Amino acid sequence: MEEIQQAFLAARDARLRAHAPYSHFQVGGAVLVAGDARVFVGCNVENASYGACICAERSAIMHMVSVRGVGVIEHVVVVTAVSPPSVPCALCLQVIAEFATPKTQIHLADLEGIKRTVTFGELLPEPFVLV
Repeated sequence: MEEIQQAFLAARDARLRAHAPYSHFQVGGAVLVAGDARVFVGCNVENASYGACICAERSAIMHMVSVRGVGVIEHVVVVTAVSPPSVPCALCLQVIAEFATPKTQIHLADLEGIKRTVTFGELLPEPFVLV
C-alpha cells in the first residue's frame, strides 16, 4: 500500500504543474506497472485548440511508454481538488484499456488522499479492444 501512497503524492504534485488556463481544472495522474517500481506521472495540459488537450491519465500513460515501453498497468491514481473525486473520462478509459486488465485498480483522490478505489472493469465493463 506504500507504493499507492507514493503514487498519490506524485500525482498530487504533478497536478500543480497542470496547464489549465481554460477550464481551471487541474488534474494529476500516476500509473504503476507490474514488475516496475517506478511511478509514472502526468498532468492535464490544455491548448487553445481544444482537440490538442491531453488529460492527466493519458499523460501519465504516455510518460510510461516513452520511458519504459509497454507494460501492464496495475494501478492508476487520479487526483483532483473536487469532492467526490473525478473518475477518468471516456477517452482516458479507452487509452487505459490498451494497457490494463479488468482488475486494474483506479484510485480516485482529492488533495487529502484516496477516497475511493474501483476496478477498471467496473468503470468500463466492455472496452473496445482489437483481438
